[in-house]
Amino acid sequence: MFKCPGSQNFSQPHPEPADCPFCGAEVEFWSDEVKAKCPSCKRTILREGGASCLEWCKYAKECVGDEIYKKYLKNKKEGEKNAKQENDRKPKRPN
Repeated sequence: MFKCPGSQNFSQPHPEPADCPFCGAEVEFWSDEVKAKCPSCKRTILREGGASCLEWCKYAKECVGDEIYKKYLKNKKEGEKNAKQENDRKPKRPN
């Protein structure tokens, strides 16, 4: 079966480094993850970037499989929730 190039990041994950937006430490994401915990400040961060093909392609579930598809959506939802909580804890600047 043909698989699109975008699905390779999910079927054969690989590590991708990023900088923590809170403390600047290097954080390692796996290509199939949307969130990670900073090893330095322990905050949850979300992967920068646009939407994954798993969010918009009508064949996504069939392409990567039900388990990977559900894991991606669950991680994305949890990551967004954690990021919102982190944002809400940041001190507000006076206007």
